[in-house]
Amino acid sequence: MTAPSTTTFPAKGLEGVVATQSAISYVDGEAGRLIYRGYDIDDLARHSTFEETAYLLMIGRLPTRSELKEFAAQLKAAQRLDKVTLRVIKDAPPGSRPMNVLRTATSATVYTDPDKGDNSPEAELRKSIRLLAKVPTIIATFHRLRSGQRPLTPRKSLSLAANFLYLLTGEVPEQEVARAFDVALILHADHELNASTFTARVIAATLMDVHGAVTGAMAALAGPLHGGANMEVMKMLLEIDQPERAERWILERLAAKQKIMGFGHRVYRTEDPRARHLRKMSEEMGKKLGQPKWYEISRKIEEVVMREKGLYCNVDFYSASLYYVMGIPVDLYTPIFAMSRVAGWCAHILEQHSDNRLIRPRAEYTGPLGLAYVPLNRRGR
Repeated sequence: MTAPSTTTFPAKGLEGVVATQSAISYVDGEAGRLIYRGYDIDDLARHSTFEETAYLLMIGRLPTRSELKEFAAQLKAAQRLDKVTLRVIKDAPPGSRPMNVLRTATSATVYTDPDKGDNSPEAELRKSIRLLAKVPTIIATFHRLRSGQRPLTPRKSLSLAANFLYLLTGEVPEQEVARAFDVALILHADHELNASTFTARVIAATLMDVHGAVTGAMAALAGPLHGGANMEVMKMLLEIDQPERAERWILERLAAKQKIMGFGHRVYRTEDPRARHLRKMSEEMGKKLGQPKWYEISRKIEEVVMREKGLYCNVDFYSASLYYVMGIPVDLYTPIFAMSRVAGWCAHILEQHSDNRLIRPRAEYTGPLGLAYVPLNRRGR
């Protein structure tokens, strides 16, 4: 007796398997390109804003001036947190992981959402906009409270990126710093069917709402094989500490067969297109903010890894030093990833709901067959 088999056996981890059709983003791994809704990430990083890019991802096209103004107004109106969500954040035990607090607080926002229980396309879009607005406030509020500081009220005069830095540090960022962070959010906003986005679509396919699917995506992102690489990169930079120590440090790790974080990618076979923008911003912000050594260490590591292993750095590598010189705590790097990726997650959830079919793949069974049941009293002690 043999088990039934699927006609083709998928690669481990579903690598290379096409799971759905999507018009949201395209990753060209051979050419090293990332496309959002037809627009190259290079163009968006140079010319767009995070708010405009989020609109593009969720609505499907670039907004007019008036549409962007209205979208930004909706975001600003939804940034403040309700008492239920604040209580969830305040009740988090000391030492709680930021991603655990973020996903729990994000889930809790459904309790007071004015569209709760309404899963129409229009309501789901409104809920998506509110989540995009609230997640930065959740992260910053959590950090202020754990640091013994009073949470701040969002300022309607600031962009989402600038507002987050203000809510986190208590200081309105300089325009160049806010712009660099804004571009970083654009670069992280979507990346096709990565683990968290696929999770969001699987959950959405059950007809769960935006809140539930985004919460599930955050749980997937919190896993160390998906999110957290730039945290590990920054820990590496802090351990090396000086540019002149970088080459020997890396060579010793490579000789010991240890992984160097921030290098290689499951899809890209050439340079990650997001990395070149982050490299440039890491250098510029390091100089501007008086901490150039983190870029210098990163550059030396990149040179050594390319020479020894032929590996390109990915999006996580230079975002580490960029965030660090901005004064962002290292354990908030993954929540910031989530803050940006909410735009992409929601876009995929809305797309899934627009033409839904329950996602239910099959597994190739590899266990035994034909076993006869043995009564308990005959199985030994």
